[in-house]
Amino acid sequence: MYVETVLNVPVPGTFTYYSDSQDVTCGMRVEVPFGRRKMTAFVIAVSDTLSEAQAAICPADKIKPIYRIIDKEPVFTEELVELSSWVSRYYLCTQGEALSSMIPSGRRGTDAGQSFFEDDETSYTKHTLSDEQEMAINEILSDNQLSETSGSSTGNNKFHYLYGQTGSGKTEVFLGAAERVLAQGKGVIYLVPEIGLTQQVIDAVKGRFGPTAAVLHSGLTGSQRLTEWKRIMNREARVVIGARSAVFAPVPDLGLIIIDEEHDSSYKSGNTPRYHARQVAMHRVSRLSIPLIMGSATPSVEAWHLMDTGAIKKHTLTKRLAGGAMPEISVLDLSHEEMSGCISERLTDEIRSTLAEKRQVILFLNRRGFTHFFRCRTCGYELKCKNCSVALTYHKNEGRLRCHYCGYSVSVPSECPECGSFDVGYAGFGTEFIEDEVRAKFPLAKVDRIDTDVLEKKGELQKKIAAFKKGETDILLGTQMVAKGLNFPNLKLVGVILADTGLHLPDFRASERTFSLLVQVAGRAGRFFPDGKVIVQSYCPERPAISLACRNDMNAFYAQELQERQIIGFPPFARLLRLVFRSADKQKAEDTSSSAADILEKLERQMASQRKDGSQIEILGPAECPLSMIAANYRQQLLLRSSSVSPMQQLVSRFITEYKTPSGVYCEIDVDPITIL
Repeated sequence: MYVETVLNVPVPGTFTYYSDSQDVTCGMRVEVPFGRRKMTAFVIAVSDTLSEAQAAICPADKIKPIYRIIDKEPVFTEELVELSSWVSRYYLCTQGEALSSMIPSGRRGTDAGQSFFEDDETSYTKHTLSDEQEMAINEILSDNQLSETSGSSTGNNKFHYLYGQTGSGKTEVFLGAAERVLAQGKGVIYLVPEIGLTQQVIDAVKGRFGPTAAVLHSGLTGSQRLTEWKRIMNREARVVIGARSAVFAPVPDLGLIIIDEEHDSSYKSGNTPRYHARQVAMHRVSRLSIPLIMGSATPSVEAWHLMDTGAIKKHTLTKRLAGGAMPEISVLDLSHEEMSGCISERLTDEIRSTLAEKRQVILFLNRRGFTHFFRCRTCGYELKCKNCSVALTYHKNEGRLRCHYCGYSVSVPSECPECGSFDVGYAGFGTEFIEDEVRAKFPLAKVDRIDTDVLEKKGELQKKIAAFKKGETDILLGTQMVAKGLNFPNLKLVGVILADTGLHLPDFRASERTFSLLVQVAGRAGRFFPDGKVIVQSYCPERPAISLACRNDMNAFYAQELQERQIIGFPPFARLLRLVFRSADKQKAEDTSSSAADILEKLERQMASQRKDGSQIEILGPAECPLSMIAANYRQQLLLRSSSVSPMQQLVSRFITEYKTPSGVYCEIDVDPITIL
């Protein structure tokens, strides 16, 4: 048997081996020789004869045998093979890299049939749907039935957006739609941003669907993921909930894909292939002619624009269903405040009165550590990471300065390494610093902190959130982990320590991210009682991302942001493709990016004349990345911009075929980047 395979290597094309066994079939994994290595390959076709093309590449007597068959039965379907081919074309990677990102890394699933949901008993109360919720479900599912009868495989009625303020019951609509699709004998994929931050949604799915639900997330071992994968393929699990990679779940008779918190940046992969789960879901539902439901209180700017233009159908929820109301939001200009720490007198007084009422407080700051950076007051020297172009952050519990990108750490110097001055100190502050201040100001309060520095043990996040929900913690402080997807009945006050943290990043999405984060964290208050309060501290409260978030003026923010994006020619009014050249040798990175720009300009002149639509590609750069060094690698970037993505894909596809990067230089390709840092 001749076995056609693809491998997880950046080498295009397929690789043919032979097998004496008749057991090998399409969809299995096999172990093969590749150069001097043994590698896992994915079987995409099996035949008892060689095609002319295969024979031309390698004669039959030169074809090597496979070492062994890893799986007893296929682990991916024909649909996933087609999907991997599309991912490789769209995101400019090899098909083997695409398949590798889809399929769990476990060797064999030995515990077939066992689900790896936590074994705790989850109680779930099914809520009666409001008229708005019922109408949204009916419109979404009836639109799809109309499309099926007309035979249309694409169209606006495939893409739906559930938009509503925080606490308006979007999860119940998702679950209600999933329940009806299941009743039709079809399967459901339910995507959440990060499994650790959405435990309440997982609990709702577990309580609603029981053993027919499966979970896919990075906390499982490879073998556990493979076992869940096989439960899905064997129809033992019909509702799959998971983070980004669950969009590839091999659900037979898939009938619905749900994307909760659609705006979240974690849906974009940071490694090859750099896919966006939303884009993959849109392709998959279009191919299968099924609905996609996205939802958020703060849609991405692209999604808002598509709703405005009618490319996505919008369904709006207007009421908070648990008896709450949108909280009262106050903005405090720190430029006019006498500060004796990070927490203003006004916020201190509000915390004190909230605790006196036996109610709870969340304090939010999107920065870990004790202080932001080490600085010499004499010469202005800042201590930066030796591997990355970022300041080191002081962690008091370790007594060290640490880099949040590569993990490099050093002990705290007693004098300036540059000028020898003893007049050194720290500027900025982080969650650890605030925790010290809170404990000093409120010694009788029970305080807990949530960020990645303190969450080292499995289940610790869930434990801390459960303790706060039960009222065992008075003040919870943390990073974006406390900003979304959480319902706390006794929470009255939310304090944003510094709203400006992300605004000054040199990135075109900085305002969008700040606005979204503020609206989301403010939405934790007042979900059950109409007396919620939010106090936002800022040095630039007049910035639209802050002022409009505090007024909850969604229309004004998106109108302004879209106007700015149109003026500067950024998404959604243009498409981007980013090439990053990184190397431990700074000169190599610069030279490679410069020669790549020259080659791309030359290829663009050739290809532009052949395009019938007359589209042009603008090549911006080369330039140093805003984060010019990460993990001891210097970084240079090129940005390609055009009205359509396909000409850029064709140009870069030809470029990577014809141009070989020098040794020691790595090229990252990012189609539709969500950041240019």
